[in-house]
Formats: sequence, structure tokens, C-alpha cells
Amino acid sequence: VSGRWATSGGGALQIPKVMRRVVVADDGWTLIVADAAQLEPRVLAAMAGDVGLARAAGEIDLYAALAQSFGGQRANAKIAMLSAMYGGTSGDASKLLAVMRQRFPQAYQFVEDAAKAGEEGRLVRSWLGRTCPPPSARWKELVSGPEGWRAARDRGRFTRNFVVQGTAAEWALALMAVLRGLLPEPARLVFFQHDEVMVHCPLEQAEEVMAAVSSAAAEASRLLFGRTPVRFPMETVAVTSYADAK
Repeated sequence: VSGRWATSGGGALQIPKVMRRVVVADDGWTLIVADAAQLEPRVLAAMAGDVGLARAAGEIDLYAALAQSFGGQRANAKIAMLSAMYGGTSGDASKLLAVMRQRFPQAYQFVEDAAKAGEEGRLVRSWLGRTCPPPSARWKELVSGPEGWRAARDRGRFTRNFVVQGTAAEWALALMAVLRGLLPEPARLVFFQHDEVMVHCPLEQAEEVMAAVSSAAAEASRLLFGRTPVRFPMETVAVTSYADAK
């Protein structure tokens, strides 16, 4: 419903490498495979207008840029960011979230407000106005019962994530629309999944297409967020087989 793929209990967002081997460029052509780096936290930084997080999101590796705020540990920075966006509280998440709340208050409050709205049965919206589904009759029944706190918490986790994921979907749509207009003939956008796009083009167009991908990412950022220090880098490679892209 946010416009992005979701999965429960499995890795549905990952196409197995054995299947990727069958995706092969034509003779004399290549596949340009581009993946947005750390898209969700960059989207949050741009939406929330958090100066500190936006500064870190101006780097290629956002988590490495945040590491000094989390004891120099990149892994801790990643846990804190993902916990803030997905409502995680297990393990060290609570302790790391406290650091995030102190260092990046606007970003933290942005997702907290979305979670509170969900817990109260209110609606939240993505950056361009995609509206989350209203609470169901069953949810209203549950939330008024003895386990109501659990139903409220679960919907809060959904709305917390919806504002980020919905906006990430909008960024990806803008990226693809811009990229289609930049591609030279006869190159074609042939695949999209989540944060990843694939273009099939003649070998001699590889560099031009890779530059077009970077330009499209920058333009999608400008279209959605205007002037922002947040960067949306694309990790782009030219391969013969899709299996070689990862």
C-alpha cells in the first residue's frame, strides 16, 4: 500500500543469484544495473529537514558518516536508523535510539509523530500525499479490548514506516520518469525493483547511460525536495549478466 514491495517471513525482495544468471545482455550490448544507496534514511533526512542527518546524508556512505555519533561503530548507526524507521526495540536498539533522539531530534520526532498518529487511528501521508489506509473495523475492535495496546503499537509501527516508504516510492517513480527521458536511443529501461533499475544498452553507450542514471537521481531529489544537502547516490555497474551486479 505504500507503493513499495514488502515481505513477511522471507527474502522476497532478493532475486536468487541462480535466477539472475538467466538475465543476459544481447551480443554487443550491456546491462547497466543501478541501486540507490541507503534510500530510506536519506528520504527521512530530506523530509524531516534534520540538519545533522542531512549533513551525513550528503556522504556516499551515510552510516559511516553517522558512526562517530554511535561510538565509532557503523553497525550501531545502522541499527539506530532502521529501528527509528521500523519501530525496532530489541537488543541494543533502545539504547541506540536514545542517542539518535539526542543527536538527530527532528528526524526522530518526524517518525515518532507518524507512529503516534497511527496508534491513535489517524491517517498519515507520504511527501506527495499518498495516504495510508484507514484503520479497519477489526482494528477498532481490538484497540478497545484488553490487548488494545498491542494493536495500537502495531499500527503505529506501520504508519511510522509508511511515511518513509511511501516517499521512497515517489522518489523511485520520479527517478524512472526522468531516466526515460534521458536515455539515448536505442537504450531501454528494462527492469525495476524497489531501489534498483536496469537499463539494456549498446556497449558504446554504457558511460552515457551511467551518467544519465546519476543525473536522474539528482533530478528526482530536486523535484521532490528542492534544494537539500541530502544526496541520493546510485551504485551503478555495467555487466553482461545480472548475476554479476551483486
